[in-house]
Amino acid sequence: MAGERTAAWPSALLHGVLAKIAALPTRNIRVTVLLCVIAIGGSFAAAGALQMRFDRVQALRQAAYFETRRAHEIAAVAEATFNRYARLGQLFAADRMTDAAFAGSTGLRGIAVADSSGRTQRAVGETIDMASLAELARKGRVVLGTSQRIVIAFAEGGSVVAVSFDAAALAPAALLDGANLATATGQPIGGLPQRNDTANAAVRGWPVEARVPLDDEGALAAWYGSLPLYLFVILGPALVGGALAAVFVREFERRDKAATAIRTLRSTRPEEAKLLVRLANAERGAVEAQRSKGEFVAHMSHELRTPLNAIIGFAEVIERGFYGPVGHHKYIEYARDIGMAGRSLHGKIGDILEFANLEAGRYPLKPARFDVTEVVGACVNENVGRAFSRRIALEMVPAEPAEVLADAMAVRRIVTNLLSNALLYTHEGGRVHVSVRQDEGAVAISVRDNGNGFTPAEADKAGVPFRRFERAGISMGAGLGLAIVVALARRMGGAVKLASAHGEGTCAELRLPKA
Repeated sequence: MAGERTAAWPSALLHGVLAKIAALPTRNIRVTVLLCVIAIGGSFAAAGALQMRFDRVQALRQAAYFETRRAHEIAAVAEATFNRYARLGQLFAADRMTDAAFAGSTGLRGIAVADSSGRTQRAVGETIDMASLAELARKGRVVLGTSQRIVIAFAEGGSVVAVSFDAAALAPAALLDGANLATATGQPIGGLPQRNDTANAAVRGWPVEARVPLDDEGALAAWYGSLPLYLFVILGPALVGGALAAVFVREFERRDKAATAIRTLRSTRPEEAKLLVRLANAERGAVEAQRSKGEFVAHMSHELRTPLNAIIGFAEVIERGFYGPVGHHKYIEYARDIGMAGRSLHGKIGDILEFANLEAGRYPLKPARFDVTEVVGACVNENVGRAFSRRIALEMVPAEPAEVLADAMAVRRIVTNLLSNALLYTHEGGRVHVSVRQDEGAVAISVRDNGNGFTPAEADKAGVPFRRFERAGISMGAGLGLAIVVALARRMGGAVKLASAHGEGTCAELRLPKA
């Protein structure tokens, strides 16, 4: 038994170590997926780099192959040309060439025959220096040349024959484009410079070889054009794999969270399980209540305002006697009261529905660049008549154009609400002062009055929905004016600041981001 336990101990230890290693990737699934994506992307990058290198070498090899074939073609054409002019030289040395035959040979410039010492015996055409050629020709065939002419010399019997001809007659110009001939010593023929990176082919029977430079840039042009495809092969799978990994990780975490919650629920006691179920039901009920609230606001906006518009309209018809006299002056007073009450209720319901839409995120905002000074001036002009009727001095300090990034209609609504509050809480004979100034990164719009202002307790609650501050002789609204102002400013990235001292008036400042 002891032997069996001793033998089982290493196996159990190995099993435990392997289990821990296997559990490591699942402890932090994001790190594991990130490492896998890096490994996959690295594999594709390595494969792409190897393929790029292989294709580059293959392109250079293919270019070298074609240039080598071209060198052999040039060598074959040069061999035929040299042999043809050598045959003409042999005919001249054997005194079998006439002057007419010489003149009819294309590209032929001159032929000379000299003895072994270099003394010219016969010559036709241009002069050829046989003294130097005779010594070279005794050792083998000679080819010399420039960009204009080529001279070949060879031994014929006991004499030396030299033939000169035009370099252009050696081979077609298209075939020799960029290529040249070189002697066995490396001296170029044809005026082109000597290069090391060339494809060479010997001219059979003559001490000359054809040399064609390797066009590496031309060979790699197509390879360079394929680089975007290599990048796509490398980056495409890596990016797609990363996106899929993010989706899978998010789904895995969501399911893991749900599974953990289920395990936790199953492991708790019945009382705790009931509390968790009640909490979940309460959360679901809150969501349903929020949704119902939104649906109520959307439907009641039309249901409430339509009958109110009818009440206000009919009251105005009775008050003004559109269909003849009413019959008693009290009916006119009642109709006026009905109209005033309807308009007041219409305004309060409008504020409530507007605030509800703001809270639900349904109030449409379209931020754009515009001159806020012009909008504020228009709002002030719209309230001049109301201020004049109450003998309140409403003035705006001239200001430079100031562009902001906000919703113009929302800014107009905010400034109108601030002006309405200022005119409402300012006594007759008072003053309301409006100004626009530019600060660093923001534009500030101030509306200052000299009314009663807020008490410290009221200042803390200003802007809270449905919070009204009673004032003698003033008809209160629904208490949503400042709440709408604060909500609209916050949604546009701005802020509203209230500064007030009881008995000294109030200053409301709206700050909006500069465009």
